Amino acid sequence: MILHLVRHGKPVIDQARPADTWPLAPEAAADVLRLRDAGVLPTRGRWFSSREPKALDTARLLTAEHVEVVDDLGEQRRTARWFDGAVEFRAVVHRAHARPDAEVVPGWEPLTRTRRRVTAAADTICFEANGVDVVMAGHGTAWTLLVAELTDAEPDLHAWAAMTMPDHCAVEVVARRITSPWGIWRNSAQPTSL
Repeated sequence: MILHLVRHGKPVIDQARPADTWPLAPEAAADVLRLRDAGVLPTRGRWFSSREPKALDTARLLTAEHVEVVDDLGEQRRTARWFDGAVEFRAVVHRAHARPDAEVVPGWEPLTRTRRRVTAAADTICFEANGVDVVMAGHGTAWTLLVAELTDAEPDLHAWAAMTMPDHCAVEVVARRITSPWGIWRNSAQPTSL
């Protein structure tokens, strides 16, 4: 069975609100539809998403199938602290990976807890899928931790930093290996009209 992980499309950023409330940006629809049309997602499968609007909006653009919301597929839980730039944010994420048991920023869920939560949810979903391919729409840090768990590897922070919005990675669950790395789908994506 193949587990397809989709990172959400670009959100509407509102510094006054927590990131877990941000919806998908209207202009992100074209990129999400390019992913849909790239031929990397299964034509038949079970669809799941975190509760966060940007992930659920992404999933609903990718499929006409029912998308089941699973709370534990959410991103690392973080307070609404705003970082002035990508460099500062990346540095904090790297610090969190260096100290996964710690709350490196007040209100940020330790990565060990995120990894356990997301992995437990994914394990349940995959077990209940009975061999049917699964697509899960969610978030970069959560998926980085899940891919590490599923492939018996360390979290790949280079892959995390290179992820786009949206993005796709596929993992063969039983063989515990990546079959389609992050970003490779863009090589086959065709232009999509809205």
